Amino acid sequence: MLWRRDFDGLSALVAERGHALLATAVLLTGSRAAGEDLLQAALEKLMRSWGRVREDREGYLRRTMYNLAVDDWRRRRRRPEVFATVEPAGQPDAADALALRQALVAALAQLPPRQRAVLVLRYWEQLTEAEAADVLGCSVGTVKSTASRGLSRLRELTAAWDLMPSTATVTNGADR
Repeated sequence: MLWRRDFDGLSALVAERGHALLATAVLLTGSRAAGEDLLQAALEKLMRSWGRVREDREGYLRRTMYNLAVDDWRRRRRRPEVFATVEPAGQPDAADALALRQALVAALAQLPPRQRAVLVLRYWEQLTEAEAADVLGCSVGTVKSTASRGLSRLRELTAAWDLMPSTATVTNGADR
């Protein structure tokens, strides 16, 4: 027999924050399809714990997404991924910006799971160091050092981008 639970607020949470939650899930997984699966799995876990989680359900949902993503990264350890590179020509346009974004997501996917999670929390979600530490269940110092190492590695992975004319323009504008 199925027990009916009162899920007041779930529809509102998904309607209000669904796009932001999906964007975070896509960054954590590297693709839209995997991001949708991650968000769905996190929503299922939230629904199972609905009665226990009375406050900050979005926070619970985000922590669940990060934990599920880390579990998945640990399970698979390494997976070969093929990313196509696009040769930009002429002035940068929306296609160049999309290629840059895809390349950035690809570079982010090459980071270790904890570095990736910290960078997504700090710079995409714009959480403070303390909030990120709370979500990840670690100290503020760990968040700081992991973010530093992650940014350093991301700079190494993207160093060749300065040689590409259209991305150099976008990168220089973003650094200001």
